[in-house]
Amino acid sequence: MADEAVDTEHATAVLDEAHVGDIHGAFGKISQHDVETRRSWRARLLTLAAILGPGIIVMVADNDAGGVATYSAAGQNYGYTLLWTLPLLIPVLIVNQEMVVRLGSVTGVGHAKLIAERFGRFWAAFSVGDLFILNFATIVTEFIGVSLSLGYFGVSPYISVPLAALSLVALTASGSFRRWERFMFVFVFANFLVIPLAVYAHPSAGATAEHFVVPGVQGGFNSTAVLLVIAIIGTTVAPWQLFFQQSNIVDKRITPRWINYERADTVIGSFVAIVAASLIMVTVAAAFGGTPLAGHFTNAADVAHGLARYLGHGAGAMYSVVLLNASIIGAASVTLSTTYAFGDVFGARHSLHRSIGEAKFFYASFAAIVLLAGAIVLIPRAPLGLITTAVQALAGILLPSATVFLLLLCNDKAVLGPWVNRPWLNVVAGLILSILFVLSLILMVTTVFSTLNVVALFEVLAVVMLGGFVGVSALYWRSVRRRPSEPETSRERRMSWRMPPIAVLAAPRPSRARTLTLWVMWGYLALAVVILLVKALQLGGAI
Repeated sequence: MADEAVDTEHATAVLDEAHVGDIHGAFGKISQHDVETRRSWRARLLTLAAILGPGIIVMVADNDAGGVATYSAAGQNYGYTLLWTLPLLIPVLIVNQEMVVRLGSVTGVGHAKLIAERFGRFWAAFSVGDLFILNFATIVTEFIGVSLSLGYFGVSPYISVPLAALSLVALTASGSFRRWERFMFVFVFANFLVIPLAVYAHPSAGATAEHFVVPGVQGGFNSTAVLLVIAIIGTTVAPWQLFFQQSNIVDKRITPRWINYERADTVIGSFVAIVAASLIMVTVAAAFGGTPLAGHFTNAADVAHGLARYLGHGAGAMYSVVLLNASIIGAASVTLSTTYAFGDVFGARHSLHRSIGEAKFFYASFAAIVLLAGAIVLIPRAPLGLITTAVQALAGILLPSATVFLLLLCNDKAVLGPWVNRPWLNVVAGLILSILFVLSLILMVTTVFSTLNVVALFEVLAVVMLGGFVGVSALYWRSVRRRPSEPETSRERRMSWRMPPIAVLAAPRPSRARTLTLWVMWGYLALAVVILLVKALQLGGAI
């Protein structure tokens, strides 16, 4: 009976019937029962066009208002010399999000639902609670970006912010996944305005090429530079991406048959995001190099006015549009990741295929989050700078925990069956997790002890991390070699395998290592959040 439940397409874990059916993408449609082999390049490209969406949208959305500001700060304060950080993030993005691609395509349920079912309600509340706090603060920063970008054109925030909030709700609550995805691609294409913007600046091709591959920092490595590098990583690799892409894949009805196309979508998105980030950095570096503004970043609005001063009003206007676009697609995606997670946890209908009447909770929670975040930006003397700083710190602290859940789920055979991580991928993902944890720890410690020597702290933690990683990897690889070999799963079975209904899944095997890992992670995060809260209250003058 168990094998029959696994093999039949009708016994899957999909919870919302709207997540089953034909794929209606922005650029094409694929029938639910399509089993044709794509033999020509034309057929493959048409299929890719139909699948294209979740990967590229999540990556472009991650270059949000905070991302634009961070890349601009790097260019203004350090010229071209931090470009090398960006290509290093491509494999991190691809490895993390490829695991999400498999989870979404194979299981048919969202990330929050899997955490609830495989780890329990406490850990689901923990992960979704953290996600909500971080996402809400992030959405506030997106509306700060809207205010600053349209402020360049003289538009009052009391007009721009409510208009943006209402537009976001209207675009999302259309009742059509295809219509929503087409709206998102408008913002994806608008992202390419960074190309003519870079042309305006005439950046040095030689300096750009050199600093893409040669690590270094203008003026040498110091605490400020290391923290900016961490901010670049934190703004490019964020926890909400995991929840958004998995749920969006489920909502688009992508199954294992189309998994390689969704992988391609994710890889394309990674390169698009990093190229756009690089162009913002080189534009600001070229424009401000050798000027009185070099080394004096304040905020994105001042960057726009600086570009207008040195490159012309057209450059300032284009940068402001890029910032506005980043803010809108960022707010849309981050909010949607939150409401997808709410739908998973509370068992409510949560699909963009549904109308407002069919998914009242889904759309009402989206509207409430967007409107409340926008309202906070309009409060006189609201601590917007403090919120922006807190978002960066909190994102860096929470990312390792999100990656721990992701890695554990991708090794759960009841969940992924023949799609579980291969041993080499676990080693690579473990290295990424170790690096993220070190950066998270540095960010937490330096937020509290601002005078600490960050370079020395990084060197010590890096040595400890490398030693621990090598030791754990050796033990893991030895255990893998001792396992009895398993027969290869045929391609046909892999492509038809879906996670069976959650009610019939075998319970996770008890593991002291797994339990210890989760509680250590919880203790670290609880301490980190308390410390950051106290620091925030101190900065805000409350204590």
